[in-house]
Amino acid sequence: MEPDPSKSPTGGSSSLIFLGTGCSGALPDARCLLKPSTPPCAVCSMGISLPPEGNPNYRLNTSLLVDYCHGDGTHKYILIDIGKTFREQVLRWFVHHKVPYVDSIILTHEHADAVLGLDEVWVVQPRNDRNDVEKIPIFLTQFTMDSIARRFPYLVEQKPEDGDEDAQAAKIEWKIVQDDVEKPFVASALEFVPLPVMHGEGYICLGFLFGRRARVAYLSDVSRFLPKTEHAISKSGAGQVDLLILEANSLHGVGDSFSTHLTLSESLDAIKRIHPKRALLIGMRHFFEHQRENQMLAEWSIREGIPTQLAHDGLRVSIDL
Repeated sequence: MEPDPSKSPTGGSSSLIFLGTGCSGALPDARCLLKPSTPPCAVCSMGISLPPEGNPNYRLNTSLLVDYCHGDGTHKYILIDIGKTFREQVLRWFVHHKVPYVDSIILTHEHADAVLGLDEVWVVQPRNDRNDVEKIPIFLTQFTMDSIARRFPYLVEQKPEDGDEDAQAAKIEWKIVQDDVEKPFVASALEFVPLPVMHGEGYICLGFLFGRRARVAYLSDVSRFLPKTEHAISKSGAGQVDLLILEANSLHGVGDSFSTHLTLSESLDAIKRIHPKRALLIGMRHFFEHQRENQMLAEWSIREGIPTQLAHDGLRVSIDL
């Protein structure tokens, strides 16, 4: 008998798999290798001296896979963002964690590091009992939909690229969501609350709050919190979240009115305000050396009473959703 792909090797538990924890350019930064500085960039040099699976400084585009276990033991795989490095994430981490397919996709925004892997959707589409490809729902705002329609018209029209009838065409069901914390949606039987944040002034990106038992807030691209969003995930507001996943793009300094991302000090300030039970940081550039920064964060965690660490690619966190 063929094994049921919906029965996860992890058994009856949900988990979060960090497919990527890096910035848009990913790490190692090719510029550091093509034109080395003096001294060379230590973090990027590790990218070619250590294998990725043993190197927490090897970071692909930020992306999270939610492995959601239903009450009957079946698993649904919900992907948040599908960026430029998606093919490598499939080969490296889907295979490693024995993830057979993706049931639904949620997009935070329409930048390249969040959507350019859409051309590879057909690789991870589920099949039914007759081995027919099933449609995969993709949840996104109308603004993101309009951008994708311009860049991937063949995906929107459900036709193979360049009219090649022998080519694979992804079967997609586009689902428009609102950038409003009061308008949740359901993906693969799990409710998600949109968390609009500023990603540079004048540009709204979505994060998401999800989980029935343990509550998780995921915010990958932030320059400034909107009051309504921060209230929705704060201990002093709508209630403490169990896990906050938040970006920290730059190691030093404080952003200005032109910034599109949070710096580490701004992320830590936000963690203190929001006060989750635990926090993991993502979206790091090559200024962050994993072991060194996590040692500093361990001390910060003891001082502030909020366990906080850098996540790394391939990390799997068991959580009761």
